Amino acid sequence: MRAIRLRTPGGLDKLEPAELPEPAPPGPGEIQVRIRASSLNYHDYVVVSGASKTTDGLVPMSDGAGEVSAVGTGVKEFKPGDMVVSTFFTEWLDGAPKEVGFARTPGDGIDGYARERVTAPVTHFTHAPRGYSAAEAATLTTAGLTAWRALVVEGGLKAGDVVLVQGSGGVSVFALQFAKAMGAVVIATSSSDEKLTRLRTLGADHLINYKKEPKWGAAARAWTGGRGVDHVVEVGGPETIGQSIAALCPGGHMALLGILTGLQGAVPTGLLMLKQVHVTGITVGSRAHQQQMIRAIEATRIKPVVDVHFPLEELAEAFRYQAAGKHFGKISLEI
Repeated sequence: MRAIRLRTPGGLDKLEPAELPEPAPPGPGEIQVRIRASSLNYHDYVVVSGASKTTDGLVPMSDGAGEVSAVGTGVKEFKPGDMVVSTFFTEWLDGAPKEVGFARTPGDGIDGYARERVTAPVTHFTHAPRGYSAAEAATLTTAGLTAWRALVVEGGLKAGDVVLVQGSGGVSVFALQFAKAMGAVVIATSSSDEKLTRLRTLGADHLINYKKEPKWGAAARAWTGGRGVDHVVEVGGPETIGQSIAALCPGGHMALLGILTGLQGAVPTGLLMLKQVHVTGITVGSRAHQQQMIRAIEATRIKPVVDVHFPLEELAEAFRYQAAGKHFGKISLEI
């Protein structure tokens, strides 16, 4: 079967087409899936760029969606022909977080979904939303679930809340869509007026160009009449945390889920204490969270924003497109 493998020490020029053996037929409690699509995430870029140490020959990509082609004995949850989507943490099924690191995450600690077929335990997948294509379903594993957990699971999002989202990447666009579907008000930031206009078409209520307004935290708080926002979906990291805290209302919630500006930096601890805000570090979510999100998607009829599609053999070009910041929403990999 066709696949892409990553050779050490990593880097986009180390992504190589490969022919792999067909996976074994599914055993008890397993399914075989014909993977039709994946989608690109910053986590995947960290892996393939060589910034994260991996084994030689790793099959990258954490997201995968396709149809079930066979089921093993005892499998009742799925049947052949079902559209399914992968889970990020293969052993975190429910309850509190159980994993530190990515030892069992596809496309990082174990082989991922840049391949045509996979045989895996049923718990590595959930049903995809009804009516979703494989390309649409593949956006949910990482970006969709991260946004869902940030706002709904950890943030307790409710109608009337004010949510601030940063930029127009996959997580931020999903956060905007979930927030609007649940009756919240959304402030969106970007350095591009063109992308801000597109965010407006998705329902953003107020737009801030952070290049033109460096103190965008104060600007967001001012737009709320001085009260501040209830939720910040923080994807930037150390260089944006200060402004995010400035934007929050007393007792507000910041979901810290991105490291686009680095792994470490100064934190205004005094302001955190003064405002008594809640900060939650988030890395995707559990299988149960994913199933809850998919029920909500089917109820609200949210559709992901897929910016562009690349074929499997052009995975390196897809990552170059991502690295250039050209995308709006998700980048799809067709398999």
